[in-house]
Amino acid sequence: MESTKLTLSVKSDSVPRIKEYAKRQHTSVSKLVQEYFDKIEEQEKKEDPLLEKYKNIEIPEWIQSLTGILKGKYPDDMNYDDMKYEYFKEKYDL
Repeated sequence: MESTKLTLSVKSDSVPRIKEYAKRQHTSVSKLVQEYFDKIEEQEKKEDPLLEKYKNIEIPEWIQSLTGILKGKYPDDMNYDDMKYEYFKEKYDL
């Protein structure tokens, strides 16, 4: 794999600590950065194990028929916190 130069900006007081860490790891700062981004990329590719487990399960027709029955019950711009606030406002006469 071909390497390309990249300029990074970091806090000046971090440079000695970064270099010392790389030295303790017996590697270069460049390799540390490369490995860091490789790990990020690898994590992004992984799917949620729970989602993967239930990915191919077929949803029964009776459950699918319930989809959307509450649509329009609350305004689209109202979120849960707003609804909770309104509930407590009525309950405790705030």
